[in-house]
Amino acid sequence: MYALETHNLCKRFASGAGVDEINLQVPEGCLYGFVGPNGAGKTTTIRLLLGLIKAERGTVSILGKQTNAAGRVNTNALRQLSAMIESPSLYGHLSAYDNLEVTRRLLAAPKHRIDSALDRVGLHAHAKQRVHEFSLGMKQRLGIALTLLASPKVLILDEPSNGLDPAGIAELRELLKSFVADDGMTVLMSSHLLAEVEQLATHVGVLVRGQLVFQGTLAQLKARATSQIEVGCSAPNDALALLQLRSIPAEIHGTLLQVGHNFDAAEINQILWENGIAVHHLYRRAANLEQLFFDMTAPINAIRPHEPSMQIQAAQSAEDPMRGSG
Repeated sequence: MYALETHNLCKRFASGAGVDEINLQVPEGCLYGFVGPNGAGKTTTIRLLLGLIKAERGTVSILGKQTNAAGRVNTNALRQLSAMIESPSLYGHLSAYDNLEVTRRLLAAPKHRIDSALDRVGLHAHAKQRVHEFSLGMKQRLGIALTLLASPKVLILDEPSNGLDPAGIAELRELLKSFVADDGMTVLMSSHLLAEVEQLATHVGVLVRGQLVFQGTLAQLKARATSQIEVGCSAPNDALALLQLRSIPAEIHGTLLQVGHNFDAAEINQILWENGIAVHHLYRRAANLEQLFFDMTAPINAIRPHEPSMQIQAAQSAEDPMRGSG
């Protein structure tokens, strides 16, 4: 069973933006990094998960319970989940404690959860301090404390590190890790920065122009990042044609040729030299996850024809480690 699962989830706006056929599968007890460029549809997907906007078609399930069956919102299923979308809504003139008290009353939650939430995010010493005096990082932690009042099993955070300095990001990172490791919570965190997600996530979904182009473990994503050989030579176009004739995949990037990682640099050098092409630069570029992310999130018509599609199929094979038991 997945903590969060969608099936063919679709929502389009008049502008043409939205999401199309999203099949999220977020395992229980994981930290899922939901990444993609700004405008890819991450916040739209999150709003659909929360029932804040209505899907045109498709289903959403939380811990195995469908939330939008028969056109109705299943509030019992949604009670398992808490979320913070973009910046937290806080009352600056009130103390941290009083901000939590307002939400606690709305939830009819036990009063002891306020102290518990403040302790959990490291703000108990600032409970009586007015929020307008807080740093941005403290406000983010207080926003997360608000989500903890409902004792959720699933937590969704939309771009939680936006605007934070490096120290604030480090604090947030450790806090989110502890939610999974210590509390058994499932956390879905959206971001447009793969480097940030790489330090946190166990699983990753990559969204591009409203479509999920990759979903799997972080290890599976890293396995797609391969090294390449960079070649600088006197006649790049002739070199490209020569290598392609020998079934060696290559392409021109700027003034350099890029050749697949499965080939020997010395062999490439010899082929070009024997055909009168002088090589002045030869370098094996290490596998780079950020470059992979750039390639995956490039415009669809810019994806190179020899690259396999990364579109995840709705029905995954039984061998896929992302597939649950029910």
